[in-house]
Amino acid sequence: MRILGSMKSKVRRLARDMRGNFGILAALLIPVILAAVATSMDISKLLSDKGRLSSALDAASLATASALTNGDITTAQAQDFATRIASGQISSTMSDAQVKELKASLVASVTSQGSGSKKDYTVKVTGKFTSQLLAFSGFHALGNRTVSGSSTATSQAQTATAISLYLVVDESGSMAWPTETEDKSKPNGCYQYPKKDWDKKVYYAPCYVSKIASLKTAATALFDQMDMIEASDATNSLVRAGVNSFSHQVEGQSDLDWGTKKSRTYVSNLPAKPMGGTDMTEALDDANAALNSKTEAAAQAVKGNATFKKFIVLMTDGENTGESSEWKPALDAKTLNTCASARAAGVTIFTVAYMAPPNGETLLKSCAGEASNYYKATDMPSLIKAFNDIGGKVANQTTRMTN
Repeated sequence: MRILGSMKSKVRRLARDMRGNFGILAALLIPVILAAVATSMDISKLLSDKGRLSSALDAASLATASALTNGDITTAQAQDFATRIASGQISSTMSDAQVKELKASLVASVTSQGSGSKKDYTVKVTGKFTSQLLAFSGFHALGNRTVSGSSTATSQAQTATAISLYLVVDESGSMAWPTETEDKSKPNGCYQYPKKDWDKKVYYAPCYVSKIASLKTAATALFDQMDMIEASDATNSLVRAGVNSFSHQVEGQSDLDWGTKKSRTYVSNLPAKPMGGTDMTEALDDANAALNSKTEAAAQAVKGNATFKKFIVLMTDGENTGESSEWKPALDAKTLNTCASARAAGVTIFTVAYMAPPNGETLLKSCAGEASNYYKATDMPSLIKAFNDIGGKVANQTTRMTN
């Protein structure tokens, strides 16, 4: 009996002493928690890589379909063209090995209907690369994962029409902030103006492309599309382009002129460190007035263009704050009045909200008038894609993603 009583006493003491129990629980739970964290990190990485691949393939299919329609490339050249576009889109965010793998795997399939200059082209682009799993999760997963995707675009050629386009872009202080796209051309780092130190020039490694630099690249894609229109006409009398930029005021402008040369120069000279708040009202009003002026109609008429299409491309990364840091709804009302006036006068407005806050997104959605004319860009690749897509529409084509 004494032995049995002693055992009962020891069991009761063990039940009361939880320290050993916690140790056992910790030993069991820690690996589970680590595995869950690692798995979530892997999933996030795979989804991110999938999104980057999709953006690259979308850009490649759209650009290739447009180039075929314009007659800039032949069907035999579509593969190389699509490969250059896709790899160029993804090279700044992926390793050299991944870019090489994508190039090797990429396939561009082309089908067409019609004949001569009336051909409709459908381009399907597929590709893949290996997503590199995070080192922390290596204990629960062997090797890496293949990320694959496809994109199909259709482009229909139409009769060329003269156009006048005004690009209205944001030159406020936040455009100096870095994006999440690494600048591989500066492997040792560079001076940047991060959001938390917006008034300071700080050296960081790695180097990330700033918003203003990514805008310059995206604008080039738009101007390239416009140049395709001009190249299709021997008299070079189809395209007129102009640009202005704004902070809390109009910072400068390049008046409407034939071709894109002056507009390209203006955009390339935008400062690396823009300053100021955000007020797009005056810049937008000036663009609308220029497009609908008698002077512009006369300039087109000199080239024999009795009619022409009018476009505004408006891009901002912010919201109307004026020379402050607080949103001003009254400025939104003025902006929307100009947007409505421009659309009533036959101007097609494309808007691009580039990493913009909700108020900025809402304003640009309303300004565009049509959902298909509004673009939300969350990073450099999607900004380039937006401007490239706008360029295809401006180029008097109907280019659409089919899946």
